[in-house]
Amino acid sequence: MREVRALAASVTDPEMPMLTLEDLGVLRSVSVEDDGLVVVTITPTYSGCPAMATMRDDLVHRLADHGLRAVVRVSLAPAWSSDWITPRGRQLLAQHGISAPLAVPPRSGPVPIALRPLPRDLTCPRCGSDGVVLASEFGPTACRAMYGCTDCLESFEHVKEI
Repeated sequence: MREVRALAASVTDPEMPMLTLEDLGVLRSVSVEDDGLVVVTITPTYSGCPAMATMRDDLVHRLADHGLRAVVRVSLAPAWSSDWITPRGRQLLAQHGISAPLAVPPRSGPVPIALRPLPRDLTCPRCGSDGVVLASEFGPTACRAMYGCTDCLESFEHVKEI
């Protein structure tokens, strides 16, 4: 069972291939049924995440390459949180010049809707400066924003907090 989980955990995210699905916190569970079928459960970072089909296919192919039959289930509850990104995942993001999300504050009751980008207390993953400015709330994917550093003048992506 441990080997099967390790195989599933080694599948990389199609949008940020420096991270595995485990690093990203998307891989929820792996089990093997009595008939040998591997059941993998994943949770999308966003309910409409376009990478889910690729994640599913990559998981099924990785396991099939090792002679295993697999099915991938999607679980929407509890909803994925950026807090699920592992410490290793956060370190890899920084090593690749991507700012990791900050801790999500505890919430209770209704979630207020903001019509402006949320202010974030970020530092540049390249030089460590806190002189950063939001360039666009919309990055290459729905889960990332674009920032610029006023010190090293490099732009960088930031994984949004959820």
